[in-house]
Amino acid sequence: MQLLVNVDVDDLDRAVEFYASALGLREGRRLFAGSVAEMDGASAKIYLMAKPAGTAPFADAPTVREYRRHWTPVHLDFEVEDVGRAVERAVSAGAALEGEIQSFRWGRQATLSDPFGHGFCLLEFSRQGYDAAT
Repeated sequence: MQLLVNVDVDDLDRAVEFYASALGLREGRRLFAGSVAEMDGASAKIYLMAKPAGTAPFADAPTVREYRRHWTPVHLDFEVEDVGRAVERAVSAGAALEGEIQSFRWGRQATLSDPFGHGFCLLEFSRQGYDAAT
Protein backbone atom coordinates (compact mmCIF):
# COMPACT_ATOMS: atom_id res chain seq x y z
CA MET A 1 0.00 0.00 0.00
CA GLN A 2 1.23 3.48 -0.80
CA LEU A 3 0.33 6.57 1.24
CA LEU A 4 -0.72 9.75 -0.54
CA VAL A 5 -1.18 12.96 1.45
CA ASN A 6 -3.73 15.56 0.31
CA VAL A 7 -3.69 19.10 1.69
CA ASP A 8 -6.46 21.56 0.79
CA VAL A 9 -5.31 25.15 0.19
CA ASP A 10 -7.01 28.26 -1.14
CA ASP A 11 -3.99 29.57 -3.10
CA LEU A 12 -2.11 26.86 -4.95
CA ASP A 13 0.87 28.93 -6.09
CA ARG A 14 1.38 30.31 -2.58
CA ALA A 15 1.16 26.78 -1.16
CA VAL A 16 3.73 25.43 -3.62
CA GLU A 17 6.09 28.27 -2.70
CA PHE A 18 5.55 27.72 1.04
CA TYR A 19 6.12 23.94 1.02
CA ALA A 20 9.18 24.36 -1.22
CA SER A 21 10.70 27.16 0.88
CA ALA A 22 9.71 25.85 4.31
CA LEU A 23 10.41 22.15 3.86
CA GLY A 24 12.53 21.79 0.74
CA LEU A 25 9.85 19.93 -1.22
CA ARG A 26 9.82 20.20 -5.02
CA GLU A 27 6.87 20.61 -7.34
CA GLY A 28 6.71 17.53 -9.52
CA ARG A 29 3.75 18.19 -11.77
CA ARG A 30 0.34 19.84 -11.99
CA LEU A 31 -2.72 17.64 -12.29
CA PHE A 32 -6.47 18.06 -12.82
CA ALA A 33 -6.29 21.08 -15.11
CA GLY A 34 -3.68 22.68 -12.85
CA SER A 35 -5.75 22.59 -9.66
CA VAL A 36 -3.44 20.09 -7.89
CA ALA A 37 0.32 20.31 -7.38
CA GLU A 38 2.21 17.09 -6.69
CA MET A 39 5.07 17.79 -4.28
CA ASP A 40 8.11 15.51 -4.21
CA GLY A 41 10.86 15.16 -1.62
CA ALA A 42 9.06 13.47 1.28
CA SER A 43 8.63 9.74 1.85
CA ALA A 44 5.05 10.08 0.54
CA LYS A 45 3.71 12.24 -2.28
CA ILE A 46 2.02 15.38 -0.99
CA TYR A 47 -0.75 16.77 -3.18
CA LEU A 48 -1.66 20.42 -2.65
CA MET A 49 -5.26 20.77 -3.79
CA ALA A 50 -6.83 24.13 -4.68
CA LYS A 51 -10.17 24.24 -2.86
CA PRO A 52 -11.86 27.62 -2.32
CA ALA A 53 -12.69 28.79 1.18
CA GLY A 54 -16.37 28.41 1.97
CA THR A 55 -16.83 25.23 -0.07
CA ALA A 56 -18.10 21.99 1.42
CA PRO A 57 -15.51 19.23 1.85
CA PHE A 58 -18.13 16.55 1.08
CA ALA A 59 -21.87 16.32 0.34
CA ASP A 60 -24.05 17.51 3.22
CA ALA A 61 -20.99 18.54 5.28
CA PRO A 62 -21.95 20.44 8.44
CA THR A 63 -19.02 22.86 7.97
CA VAL A 64 -17.17 24.47 5.08
CA ARG A 65 -13.49 24.88 4.33
CA GLU A 66 -11.80 27.62 6.35
CA TYR A 67 -8.17 28.60 6.04
CA ARG A 68 -7.55 30.11 9.43
CA ARG A 69 -5.83 28.13 12.18
CA HIS A 70 -7.86 25.04 12.99
CA TRP A 71 -7.36 21.81 14.84
CA THR A 72 -7.69 18.39 13.29
CA PRO A 73 -6.86 14.98 14.72
CA VAL A 74 -4.68 14.25 11.67
CA HIS A 75 -1.59 16.32 10.90
CA LEU A 76 1.77 15.97 9.19
CA ASP A 77 5.09 15.38 10.96
CA PHE A 78 8.31 16.04 9.08
CA GLU A 79 11.53 14.44 10.31
CA VAL A 80 14.45 16.88 10.12
CA GLU A 81 18.13 16.72 11.04
CA ASP A 82 18.20 19.98 13.02
CA VAL A 83 14.88 21.19 14.39
CA GLY A 84 16.21 24.67 15.20
CA ARG A 85 17.36 25.33 11.64
CA ALA A 86 14.19 23.75 10.25
CA VAL A 87 12.02 26.05 12.40
CA GLU A 88 13.95 29.11 11.18
CA ARG A 89 13.44 28.04 7.57
CA ALA A 90 9.72 27.32 8.04
CA VAL A 91 9.04 30.58 9.90
CA SER A 92 10.94 32.55 7.23
CA ALA A 93 8.68 30.94 4.63
CA GLY A 94 5.50 31.97 6.49
CA ALA A 95 4.85 29.28 9.11
CA ALA A 96 3.78 30.21 12.63
CA LEU A 97 5.71 28.63 15.50
CA GLU A 98 3.21 27.59 18.19
CA GLY A 99 5.27 27.47 21.36
CA GLU A 100 8.83 26.62 22.24
CA ILE A 101 10.78 23.71 20.81
CA GLN A 102 10.25 20.83 23.22
CA SER A 103 12.77 18.17 24.23
CA PHE A 104 11.88 14.56 24.98
CA ARG A 105 13.87 11.37 25.54
CA TRP A 106 13.22 10.43 21.91
CA GLY A 107 14.28 13.83 20.48
CA ARG A 108 13.01 17.36 19.91
CA GLN A 109 9.74 18.66 18.49
CA ALA A 110 8.41 21.97 17.19
CA THR A 111 4.71 22.56 16.55
CA LEU A 112 3.83 24.98 13.74
CA SER A 113 1.05 25.91 11.34
CA ASP A 114 1.25 26.66 7.65
CA PRO A 115 -0.25 29.82 6.08
CA PHE A 116 -3.48 27.89 5.45
CA GLY A 117 -4.14 27.02 9.10
CA HIS A 118 -2.93 23.42 8.95
CA GLY A 119 -0.84 22.27 11.90
CA PHE A 120 2.37 20.31 11.40
CA CYS A 121 5.34 19.25 13.49
CA LEU A 122 9.07 19.17 12.87
CA LEU A 123 10.76 16.25 14.62
CA GLU A 124 14.47 15.76 15.30
CA PHE A 125 14.99 12.24 16.57
CA SER A 126 17.72 11.21 19.00
CA ARG A 127 19.82 8.21 18.05
CA GLN A 128 17.25 5.90 19.69
CA GLY A 129 14.22 7.76 18.33
CA TYR A 130 10.85 6.56 19.56
CA ASP A 131 12.53 3.46 21.05
CA ALA A 132 13.69 5.76 23.86
CA ALA A 133 10.03 6.30 24.79
CA THR A 134 9.36 2.65 25.59
